[in-house]
Amino acid sequence: MARTARETLNELKWRRGLDLSRAEIWIADRTRPGGGRVLSGAEIVSLGHRYFTTARATIPFYKILKITYGEKVLFERRGSP
Repeated sequence: MARTARETLNELKWRRGLDLSRAEIWIADRTRPGGGRVLSGAEIVSLGHRYFTTARATIPFYKILKITYGEKVLFERRGSP
């Protein structure tokens, strides 16, 4: 699989046999209790160069802590909880 969060999301979006909507994206969010939240890949409207967009927000890729697809962890930022 891919190495960066951006590459991982792009691979899920474009590779045949994979489905971005089945992914869970764990985001660092200091405004939430526990310091984070989980988004469904189905919430992603577009993928940019440095950010991805949902209906409610534009989020930089560096805030992604982990990306899971089913039971598999496809991406995990070093040092994340």
